[in-house]
Amino acid sequence: MPRHCLVLLLAATGLFSVSCSRRETAVEAGDRTQSLLVGNGAEPQDLDPQVVTVLSDQNIMMALFDGLTALDEQSTKPVPAAAEKWESSADGLAWTFHLRPQLKWSNGEPLTAADFVASWHRALDPKLAAENGWYFYSVRNAEAFNGGKITDFGQVGFAAPDDRTLVITLDHPTPYLPALVSLPAWFPINPRVVARFDGMQKRGTPWTRAGNHVGNGPFMLKEWTPNSRIVTVKNPYHWEAAKTKLEQLTFLPLENPGAEERSFRAGQLHVTFFLPLDKIAAWREHNPEQLRLDPQAQINFLRLNVTRAPLGDVRVRRALSLALDRDTLVRTVLQGSRLAAGSLTPPGTGGYTARARVPVDFVQARQLLVEAGFPGGKGLPEIEMQCRNDEVSPKLAEAIQAIWLKELGVRLTLAPVEQKIWIQNQQHLDYSISLAAWTADFPDPVTYLGLFTGDSAYNWTGWKNADYDHLLDEAAHTLDPVKRFEIFQQAEQLILEQAPVAPVHLGAQTYLIDPAVKGWVPAPLVFRRYQYVYLQSP
Repeated sequence: MPRHCLVLLLAATGLFSVSCSRRETAVEAGDRTQSLLVGNGAEPQDLDPQVVTVLSDQNIMMALFDGLTALDEQSTKPVPAAAEKWESSADGLAWTFHLRPQLKWSNGEPLTAADFVASWHRALDPKLAAENGWYFYSVRNAEAFNGGKITDFGQVGFAAPDDRTLVITLDHPTPYLPALVSLPAWFPINPRVVARFDGMQKRGTPWTRAGNHVGNGPFMLKEWTPNSRIVTVKNPYHWEAAKTKLEQLTFLPLENPGAEERSFRAGQLHVTFFLPLDKIAAWREHNPEQLRLDPQAQINFLRLNVTRAPLGDVRVRRALSLALDRDTLVRTVLQGSRLAAGSLTPPGTGGYTARARVPVDFVQARQLLVEAGFPGGKGLPEIEMQCRNDEVSPKLAEAIQAIWLKELGVRLTLAPVEQKIWIQNQQHLDYSISLAAWTADFPDPVTYLGLFTGDSAYNWTGWKNADYDHLLDEAAHTLDPVKRFEIFQQAEQLILEQAPVAPVHLGAQTYLIDPAVKGWVPAPLVFRRYQYVYLQSP
């Protein structure tokens, strides 16, 4: 008798028993040990807060570092972090931040105001060439130093009169400064540790590796296994360590959303970074309590390259924008997971909601094409639209292609490309129309409207308008919030009428979360204070 038949026979007669106890999943083990497992979308570029640029990298920075302030997840308003309080001068040009007493680095060293100043010096150093150096440009002489026009950092508006006081002097009023200093580019690095690894003017040095990394956040780096996991553990020196319940926080760089969803179902993740759109319906029907569709401070829009015919004609651009059936796009392609956008700035951005809107008006769109000399699309060459070769963008592009052909007679060819090429093409104006997106870094309309000034490094449309630039400059020098918002209203009206961009839909975070995760609230700006998250099994 074969061996496997004998085993089955003995088991059936009770003479032999087989134990089939189920193994504990990673999530169950995490619940027991307060170890949170989070999907993070991609392998980090680095763990250096002053050089990372993408959201998935910055997400890890929120665990490893503290800025002067943090952003409350739900209200997006700045709240105290390393600084316990702050105040500004009457003219809005001088801000004083007061650090908490006895702040420490994760290696136990004291953290002082001078460490912040040294960190900002590094962030603006032309040799480091940090992409987000522009976040400092409202500070007196910061742009000139970053651009190499001056070499004396002492002329930049930073001062540390004592170990617990920081004074920031601005070039122009920046009422959103307390929110701005919450961003990773403003985070402090330990200058003594970074210098030890020759990293003050260089990126990619070993100071960001486990065993070398020193931060001031609620967690500290324990392990970084590339393309596998980033493990952080509670920092005993953090000012909120006594309140932090999580013992360990692990980020898993799962780039494939389908694989990430399978890992969640297998009990390997507490929270996913993303959920494929084609999975939403099933989760909504069978496990709605684990599905999250949280609003995100993001605008998804079309960039139109005004340097290429026929998009140099505002009538053509305006026609294309008016003929975007946004409600149909979000209902069909996006399965109701997003909201249609009629303005460039999402509603409620720092208390601002745009009055100007782009309606859906096929009749006016057709008339504009007639006026431009292209009745029914006749005479128009085919226009290429590029998009990222991801799960959503090609489907959205195909739907827009069908709408414009039906309603306007405009013919599109589609060019899905990988993200790197998608960005490069926009930067070099090597495209005609591009699906695009922008997520706010801080809650203020300038983070959207400021992208499209003539000298913006992120304009990428070829559009320049002196009236628009004047309005943004006027807003930058206006301290009164009511007057400032009214200037933004005028700027928004102008850019929607000129249509170098066409809003499509608002962003949303679509993801899965285990019921054991507590303290995880919707965060429109995505940034999260992980010290307030904990695990509690149902």
